[in-house]
Amino acid sequence: MSKSPQSAVDFAIHTRALNLWYGSFQALFDVNLDIKQGMITSLIGPSGCGKSTFLRSVNRINERLGYARIEGAIEVMKRNVYDPEVELIQVRKQVGMVFQRPNPLPISIRDNILFGHRLHSKSKGDEDDIVEEALRKVLLWDKVKDRLKDKATGLSLEEQQKLCIARLLPVKPSVLLMDEPCSALDPKGTEAVEELIWELRGEYTILIVTHNMAQARRASEECIFMLMGKVIEHSATEEMFVTPAQAETADYIEGRYG
Repeated sequence: MSKSPQSAVDFAIHTRALNLWYGSFQALFDVNLDIKQGMITSLIGPSGCGKSTFLRSVNRINERLGYARIEGAIEVMKRNVYDPEVELIQVRKQVGMVFQRPNPLPISIRDNILFGHRLHSKSKGDEDDIVEEALRKVLLWDKVKDRLKDKATGLSLEEQQKLCIARLLPVKPSVLLMDEPCSALDPKGTEAVEELIWELRGEYTILIVTHNMAQARRASEECIFMLMGKVIEHSATEEMFVTPAQAETADYIEGRYG
């Protein structure tokens, strides 16, 4: 029997009544989202609308802040990441994060790739194969295979961002969170990273925050529009950009505010 398209098993991220406060300031209001497994979903909206806050809630980065408080549930692959029985290291293994500016470790390219694997895996495995597979997936192998011992910080920004994505892959995450991954890149680098994101879809669920409307339209299959901490609309990307259901969405897409 085929699964219902609305079955929870099809959703990589499932949130219900998610509220978040920074001190007395409420940043997220009753966020209810079902993000489909194996798809690229973009998060758009004006600055301060809660996009990055939501992203950082999924892998529990916000809990580093002593003044952040969260209510509700976030399930990743059907397990609430805020369940007391779920360890933070389990969450970080399943949910990888790519930041606005590339943040390679100041060690060799090879050791960057193996950093998470050595941290999370009990078996060493064939490290040479692990490095090659990860770099091939991000289309970097041919460029760096002869300089794996060089410091990663010597790579171009585009290559550094690809390396940061590659660094996540050996631990086999289910979800990749990307917070404006192209904001520090030139147009050529942006195009290269977008192509990579598209290559990774299906194998990973990718949630990408972007301020670039053209990028959201090019590089995602579904789109979520947020405003003032609330989800206003969630639909297929092309549908949202051609026939948005909400007036606020149309105003934002057409540049009338934000």
